[in-house]
Amino acid sequence: MSALDVDEFIQQNRGLADQVETFRGYWESEKHWQARREFILRNISDFQLPQQDRLLSLSMVWANNVFLGCRYSTELLDKVKDMAEGIEVEDAPVFKTRDEIMKKQQGR
Repeated sequence: MSALDVDEFIQQNRGLADQVETFRGYWESEKHWQARREFILRNISDFQLPQQDRLLSLSMVWANNVFLGCRYSTELLDKVKDMAEGIEVEDAPVFKTRDEIMKKQQGR
């Protein structure tokens, strides 16, 4: 789903889009929210009402990993990466682990 597809989906599903807008955190930048909103919209049909909190949690895990470099279990990251397949985040930060930095320092 490209940005154009997301906009079209929102136009066609105004009620759902309005509901999803309520999930935005006050701390989220426009860039952060646009990506997380796309994640939610792509996956919302797989998570009915009792499971919507799970979807929101998974969207935060994905966004925290992409934008803040937070690390989670391999199993969880694999799951959210599969759920986010095709979402393009422009200028996403690149994070290096302490081990990667140390290995580079030792190679000098």
